[in-house]
Amino acid sequence: MFAIYNKGGLNFRSTIDNLYSMSNVESVSEARNNTEEGLPKDHSIKERNKGQGENKNSFEQLLEKDAANTYKEIANIDTKEPIFHISDLMRTDVITLNTNNTVSEAYEIMEENEIRQIPILNPENNKILGMVTHKVLLDYIFNDLEYAEHNAQKTLENIELREVITAHPLTDIRRVAKVMVDFSLTAIPVVDENDITKGIVSRANILRAVANTPPLQIWG
Repeated sequence: MFAIYNKGGLNFRSTIDNLYSMSNVESVSEARNNTEEGLPKDHSIKERNKGQGENKNSFEQLLEKDAANTYKEIANIDTKEPIFHISDLMRTDVITLNTNNTVSEAYEIMEENEIRQIPILNPENNKILGMVTHKVLLDYIFNDLEYAEHNAQKTLENIELREVITAHPLTDIRRVAKVMVDFSLTAIPVVDENDITKGIVSRANILRAVANTPPLQIWG
């Protein structure tokens, strides 16, 4: 199961098929790549799924049943084949910030931990709002050199956060890998049904899993 969040909170939660049906994968992927390269931004995911309410009910029902077997049926996976959930390899020591943190604090944390993006949470309820990247921070700070120091002291509330695609902890690793490739994501937060961030998974995490877990067939 996947979800999409922005500053307005939860926008979408459903299966991978519905994620693709409500998103133009090529345009979203191109927009993300263009943003990283400093080209004009156009990263909003449009055309929300009209049956979102029904999708949420299906999601809740999934959690009430035997999650692994039910997920296999939905994803058309052989029920005899072992399922590897994204929770099996996610990093639980995920670094997060909230909109009250400053741009300077976010940049310093990225540099200290050698990471290039951080999930941003709502300070009131700790629910995820979006992601901020290293490049976005630099662009914001140095957009006007005369006010660079002033910009660095502003809070993340002033930055336009990207919409963020997340995966539920019970999502099949293969589905997460496909979404990351198709949407040009280098990492994806793992968020539960209560919109609470439980971890994060990077491309490197998935590659290690493929290398070290022989039964794991990403594209199976």
